[in-house]
Amino acid sequence: MTEVIVVGAGGFGREALDVARAMNAVGNERLDIIGVVDDQPSDANLTRLKVQGVRHLGAISELTNHRGTLFAIGVGNPTARAAIAYSLETQGLRAATLVHPSALIGSGSEIGEGAIICAGAQVSTNVRIGRHAHINPNATIGHDSTIEDFVSINPGAVVSGDVHIQSHALIGAGAVVLQGLIVGHRSVVGASACVVRDVVGGETVKGVPAR
Repeated sequence: MTEVIVVGAGGFGREALDVARAMNAVGNERLDIIGVVDDQPSDANLTRLKVQGVRHLGAISELTNHRGTLFAIGVGNPTARAAIAYSLETQGLRAATLVHPSALIGSGSEIGEGAIICAGAQVSTNVRIGRHAHINPNATIGHDSTIEDFVSINPGAVVSGDVHIQSHALIGAGAVVLQGLIVGHRSVVGASACVVRDVVGGETVKGVPAR
């Protein structure tokens, strides 16, 4: 059995817990969920963890006391997630890769260490998912696309075929990126936007068409 600690008591952290539980339910892999670490969890999120029967173990630094345990970063912000991953990995800790059993993964696709793929996600053929990428519920990734490290694809977003999403980018809920486009490093695509041309790194675009 593999021990896992989730980083982050917020919404995506608890969604990551659900993915791990679902993996256990189908018996493909047994994950022993030790608890959650979070430097400053809100009272509301601590209550939500307690209702789920999940322990808050303390600050993120507590992970150094669990060196044989894998971590999964349930933090939605790509930049914050990257900083946490760098800190933990330079201390020799390793990440768990979590894929919900209801997610569909096409032939020839690769999933990087630390990625979390949620329920109902569809990843087509020959897709590259980077390290610590988040593919939220019911998101779709088209054929031959590249999703780099620390990208967030939010719920219901559609990334068409042969798209390149560069590192630390965020694709908002329900957004659509048309085929063959590039979404640059640290850019943000707003919720329900339709991207019809390349997005320059660092830009935020929204609307239909996205501007």
